[in-house]
Amino acid sequence: MSTQEKIQELQEKEAAMLEMGGEKAVAKHKGKGRLTARERLDRLFDPGTFQETDMFVKHRCVNFGMESVDIPSEGVITGYGLVDGRSVCAYSQDFTARAGSLGEMHAKKICKIMDLALKSGVPIVGINDSGGARIQEGVDALSGYGQIFFRNSNASGVIPQISAIMGPTAGGAVYSPAMTDFVFMVKKSSYMFITGPEVIKSVTGEEVSFEDLGGASAHTQKSGVAHFACEDDGETIQQIKELLSYLPANNLEDPPLEAVGDSPVRESPELDALIPDSPNRAYDMKKVIASIVDQGLFFEAHAEYAKNILVGFARLNGQSIGIIANQPMVYAGCLDINASDKATRFIRFCDAFNIPLLTIADVPGYLPGTQQEWGGIIRHGAKLLWCYSEATVPKLLLVTRKSYGGSYLAMCSRDLGADVALSWPTGEIAVMGAGGAASVIHRKEIKEADDPEAKRREKIEEYDELFSNPYRAANRGYIDAVIVPRQTRPRLIAALEILRTKREVRSPKKHGNIPM
Repeated sequence: MSTQEKIQELQEKEAAMLEMGGEKAVAKHKGKGRLTARERLDRLFDPGTFQETDMFVKHRCVNFGMESVDIPSEGVITGYGLVDGRSVCAYSQDFTARAGSLGEMHAKKICKIMDLALKSGVPIVGINDSGGARIQEGVDALSGYGQIFFRNSNASGVIPQISAIMGPTAGGAVYSPAMTDFVFMVKKSSYMFITGPEVIKSVTGEEVSFEDLGGASAHTQKSGVAHFACEDDGETIQQIKELLSYLPANNLEDPPLEAVGDSPVRESPELDALIPDSPNRAYDMKKVIASIVDQGLFFEAHAEYAKNILVGFARLNGQSIGIIANQPMVYAGCLDINASDKATRFIRFCDAFNIPLLTIADVPGYLPGTQQEWGGIIRHGAKLLWCYSEATVPKLLLVTRKSYGGSYLAMCSRDLGADVALSWPTGEIAVMGAGGAASVIHRKEIKEADDPEAKRREKIEEYDELFSNPYRAANRGYIDAVIVPRQTRPRLIAALEILRTKREVRSPKKHGNIPM
């Protein structure tokens, strides 16, 4: 065979692989409003940069007639390329090829590209669209999942791992996405669950739809397994690219700087009038964030889960930061089990990837109630104390209003390692609110007074004057500066600049035992 004939043979083999599961299967898939595995990668990578690997890998199963079954590209497309000019590795499961089922060689392809990502120090994006384990391969399929899980753990904190759920993901297949850093789902066309509706009905008698059990809404609002719910495949890919723009390639790099044309000395006069005069009135913390960050752009994660706390990425003078902020619009910004978990995981991600943290506190305390106590709020709340103490990236604290008791500590107080702590003059830093404090401290005096209610109000005002302000904390050095709200942005940028060269060394150890 001549060289030209060999080249033609290669081109014919490639063309066969590019047809994926065949015209009929592809048409059926696209008829559901979904992109194919290859189209998804085309949208993710810069044009002409994607380099496919292991196109010709084949399964080795000979059970149940599988020796005569051909699965193009083994049901998963793998490779690397550039996303907005930066190197990224990715895999995309092909539902048109044997439902994207995972067998021995399918898993080996994924493991191989994960290994390349880890060795190269670049992010890995996994696009999941699979019917699950290839049953005909038995324990070889289970081994494949195990090998992927091992690599998820090994890569955690070293390279960013992003999962996109763009179709069915069930059983063992859900664990790999859950072990990655961020999970995207597509509304009405993707789902995740350990056991499906049929099994649940047969075991418990419950009747539930696929969407209600494990759809995008279920996992972004109820379980917290997923961080983003997108309208379609295209929006999902675009959101992944935006997320990547805030992240470094690996844990040895700093996040990318991106000049956005917003002045570092810009003041925000609207912040001077944002806090209501009444301490019981709510305001939207997102307005605070939008006024402070570059161009008002806040890339929020977990937006529909534990809404009493906000987490997400933004930029200050072009530098990526992670923001954690109480949301007074929901539960008055109280911390609870879900909010603690949500913030903890986000803080640990930022710390792993050298992303400075800005904490904005307006928190009256932990949410009271038997369900919170029995659910382990002590253990979950302790995670926040743990992860803030553990984090060595630059940590900035801004107190806008209430910051009481243990929740003051849990929102990155100076004692937990805040490098720069600022407060607005509306800040109230105390063990508890004035009403509760006065009732405890002056209980006997109030009870014995001729007019107990008048005496109570008098003592509340007295406590308010003494403690419901930021100055007692500033007197003790727990707050570095009390600032006019409009000056927040330039003050934070100046703090970030001095902390750019921060170095903090901790005691050597294998790892701590975080309260899980």
